[in-house]
Amino acid sequence: MLRVRDVVDILEDLAPRAFALRDDPVGLQVGRPDKPVRRLLVALEVDRRVLAEADAAGADLLVVHHPPIFRPLTELRTDRGNVAILARLLAEDRSVYAMHTNYDAAPGGMNDVLARRIGLANVRPFGAGSEVGYAKVVVFVPETHARDVLKAMAEAGAGHIGNYDHAAFLGRGTGTFRPLPGADPFVGEVGRLEEVEERRLEMIVPEERLSRVLAAMRRVHPYEEIAYDVYPLREPRREVGLGRIGELGAPVTLAEFAREVGQRLARSSVRVVGPLELTVRRVAVVGGAGSSWAAAAREAGADVLVTGDVGYHRAREALDAGIALLDVGHDVEAIFVPEVAAYLRRAFAERGWEVEVRESGVTWDPFATIGCG
Repeated sequence: MLRVRDVVDILEDLAPRAFALRDDPVGLQVGRPDKPVRRLLVALEVDRRVLAEADAAGADLLVVHHPPIFRPLTELRTDRGNVAILARLLAEDRSVYAMHTNYDAAPGGMNDVLARRIGLANVRPFGAGSEVGYAKVVVFVPETHARDVLKAMAEAGAGHIGNYDHAAFLGRGTGTFRPLPGADPFVGEVGRLEEVEERRLEMIVPEERLSRVLAAMRRVHPYEEIAYDVYPLREPRREVGLGRIGELGAPVTLAEFAREVGQRLARSSVRVVGPLELTVRRVAVVGGAGSSWAAAAREAGADVLVTGDVGYHRAREALDAGIALLDVGHDVEAIFVPEVAAYLRRAFAERGWEVEVRESGVTWDPFATIGCG
């Protein structure tokens, strides 16, 4: 039976929690890891409309972009606000998994999708998002199983250095142990001191893959009690850029660019900050409320930042910094729904898992534009 934890593993292959900005509450927020999952619903966030969809679909798990618990709760009034939503989720035994800025920053995630839909080329990350590090796993393996353990750990994400994978060190040595009463040894007998020719296997592991690598190692290792060490490494560390920056096929004016982006992202209107005759060649993208990244986008060489939720003061700061802004709305992040649903369907099909994936049909733009001229 497929369980929530299995779906979480697949989601964190796409967007590891370590990629999230500091203090961003991503992960399993409601429910429990061992809950069986037969049907799931992908939505931008959770409200009463999405709960109605979950009821109709019989969804056991909701996968959302915006965390339902974003700020600390100050009361548990179940008759109003977000707590009423949480209380209903608990009463109906539905789990909720949120992938927020970790999905924004992930390769193939929100900002890569937006960059692709806008039509950017030569796309690369920009902006210091989260900083993640590495660990070194050292495990002692009998000679007969060393290659199998190495292979399993590598396939789980260990041993990737630059343009090389399966990078490891294997040293020879002798392991000693004496099985005590109650043990079920792979080698030797209870009560007798044993010596076994073993290999010392060392592999570097990105910290966001550590639990997956250790689980793979345990599955393949033949010993009942495995001797291994995990060493956190001070170097190397790497920054995971939250935004994306890329180039247009040909330069256009800001006005032309705004119209094109509005059409590509199915916007009824967009807001523009900057001179409409500005020549646009290089474009930065930060989905959601990303106007605070304008200075970083300018430093990265962007002529315009495509984002949402642009306020007056941020707009003035962008003008002073010499970068244009294109506000396409926060709800443009609803592309999360078809993208993540398609990813899950592919992942389930590859594993032969029968899980029904539904997509929320709720619309999220809370604004209406009324002409007054």
